[in-house]
Amino acid sequence: MGAPSSRALALGAAFLLLLVALPSAFLYLTSSAAPAATRATLLNLKPFSARCAPAAAAAAPLRVFMYDLPARFHVAMMGADAAAAGAGFPAWPPSAGGIRRQHSVEYWMMASLLDEAAGPEEGGREAVRVRDPDAADAFFVPFFSSLSFNVHGRNMTDPDTEADRLLQMSSLKLWTFYGSLNIGNGLGRDHVIPMHHPNAFRFPRAMVNASILIVSDFGRYTKELASLRKDVVAPYVHVVDSFLDDDPPDPFEARHTLLFFFGRTVRKDEGKIRAKLGKILKGKEGSRIELPFEDEIDYSEFSLFFSVEEALRPDYLLNQLRQIPKKKWVDMWLKLKNISHHYEFQYPPRKGDAVNMIWRQVRHKIPAVNLAIHRNRRLKIPDWWG
Repeated sequence: MGAPSSRALALGAAFLLLLVALPSAFLYLTSSAAPAATRATLLNLKPFSARCAPAAAAAAPLRVFMYDLPARFHVAMMGADAAAAGAGFPAWPPSAGGIRRQHSVEYWMMASLLDEAAGPEEGGREAVRVRDPDAADAFFVPFFSSLSFNVHGRNMTDPDTEADRLLQMSSLKLWTFYGSLNIGNGLGRDHVIPMHHPNAFRFPRAMVNASILIVSDFGRYTKELASLRKDVVAPYVHVVDSFLDDDPPDPFEARHTLLFFFGRTVRKDEGKIRAKLGKILKGKEGSRIELPFEDEIDYSEFSLFFSVEEALRPDYLLNQLRQIPKKKWVDMWLKLKNISHHYEFQYPPRKGDAVNMIWRQVRHKIPAVNLAIHRNRRLKIPDWWG
């Protein structure tokens, strides 16, 4: 074939020029009908997701499969009051107060899944129980690990501690068998395990380090076991009744007394360790706390935070409190009233209460769980992201 003629070369060049020019011409023609965009308008362009109208319907509830563990792993530990309740799910017994009630998050989570009186779309439910594991987004392990510790192993060295250890190991064998899981290889990421008491489920912890743990804080967990990235910080259950009659005409002027929670200094070994720590803790170390639902709640809107170092300065806290203007105080008080229902546990659960907030937090973790599960299925080498 001979060399292309000059006419062919010219036609080819013109065709390429047309391909380049057409998109620019189209953009110019389509935008020229509208008023010219100013620099400010262009700088304020929002991403596509922000310009989309919000979805009309609320997100569907989290679908949770709950393992059918024998009663000895949960309600049978609640005592004679619960046993006397007969058939059905027992109410939390008044005799199990104090620290047992304080860490009873596991009970309320289980109860919420057993509440089938309302449909999935009623009452703002964040989680519903499904009977088919293939239809589940998450798997709940109804082992009352905190109650087991408080009933059997609270003193850590008593012979009864063996009963707590046996319950932990037996429950693990049961639900891993039911689920055909190999927990040691890092599966079980979609499993939700309450460990609200810092010493709960302490014997087989390393075997469930990939699961979603429900904790009160991270003080006694290694970073390999628990982290804010994958786990959920749940509030303590109230051990006294909530004060509801709080609508004075002027709430600021109606209060003349400063109430504060001193905490229990005298605990193990007459509080010697706590007293020593109070003297040597640095502000940065003593301020490492985690709070429930912090991706949805801004605690600075109704709380003041001080480091340990600041708290130890004479008169510093009282002086800071006295400097708060009345308007700011009232605004914080109103905000606190508006969010207080997020920390109330009850059965049946109510929209936006503590147990629904916990399930919503679990749902927030599921996309990352699914990413890890899908990557694990296709990778032939250890995941370089950990």
